[in-house]
Amino acid sequence: MKIKKIIITSLIVSAIGFSVPYINYAVDSTYEKIKVFIEAFEMIKSGYVEEKEDTALIYSAIKGMVDSLDPFSQFLTSKDYERVKSDTEGEFGGIGIRIEVKDNWPIVVTPLPNTPAFKAKIYPGDRIIKIEGESTENKTSEEIVDKLRGKPGTKVKMTIAREPPSKEDDWNIFDIELTRAIIKVESINYRMIDSDTALIRIIEFSGHMVEDFQKAIKEMESKGMKKLIIDLRYNPGGLLAASIDIAKMFLGDKKMIVYTKGRTDKEYSEYRSDEISKYPKLPLVVLVNKYSASASEILAGSLKDNKRAIIIGENTFGKASVQTIMPLSDGSAMRLTIAKYYTPNGSMIQREPKTGK
Repeated sequence: MKIKKIIITSLIVSAIGFSVPYINYAVDSTYEKIKVFIEAFEMIKSGYVEEKEDTALIYSAIKGMVDSLDPFSQFLTSKDYERVKSDTEGEFGGIGIRIEVKDNWPIVVTPLPNTPAFKAKIYPGDRIIKIEGESTENKTSEEIVDKLRGKPGTKVKMTIAREPPSKEDDWNIFDIELTRAIIKVESINYRMIDSDTALIRIIEFSGHMVEDFQKAIKEMESKGMKKLIIDLRYNPGGLLAASIDIAKMFLGDKKMIVYTKGRTDKEYSEYRSDEISKYPKLPLVVLVNKYSASASEILAGSLKDNKRAIIIGENTFGKASVQTIMPLSDGSAMRLTIAKYYTPNGSMIQREPKTGK
């Protein structure tokens, strides 16, 4: 135990830095708390009725810490992290949903357009409680994805729990069987809906979405576009930078797009448009619904507060979290909320998700 104390104390000293006036107190205080964790870890290792693997215990502890922060921070295993890092372009056999694990259950983040899940009316927020009759409780997102993906043409049966519109009502629990298909992930889709009105649906604010959006709008300009509808319904968000770049296409004069505030006054950032925008007078309508979240709310909020677009739809999801992914030394990572965003008028759109049964 003495050796462990030396090692841990050295790590804490390195992290805090020698310039801190009360370093001895900080080290002692932090070590005492870490010592309790080590004691619990060793008791479980030596005394629990079943043998448990070290990594599983450590990961559970990290997951517990991260889950206690807010509904959107997340611990990622190395395989989860690789999935997040990899560009989701390409093809695979599946049902066409993005999921995240919250409160030990897989939750649908969004169904992808024109996929089996979308056509079957699987909605964001749906909880997948069984796959092929097996409970999904306490499964990792990697395990869930592996069960849902498979050879195109094969079937997968799920049990879904859907949150009711009223807290007084019971959850709607039902079985559904879907046939897997080739899933092609797109960032946008677009079309002319009449002779001078274009519609662009932004599916997610990914790294290549801005380029795809620019190509789409140029193509529709050549077809006579005079008005534009941007559809952000069911858009779960994505990259902050991507939403800012889209806003810059329609906002000029150095207008405020969004600002973020972190834990301290130093962690404040403003994001403004350029002096001149590409489409300063193009008539805009933005469609939103209760599943429009994060980066999609930033774009809609900036255009609304600057009186640049008409917003049509429902109240949006309410996710004002600015997040970053912090890699850990073993290849795993944490997705952490580092700031909150505010629309130009100072609105911080954040809601606490309802707790399910």
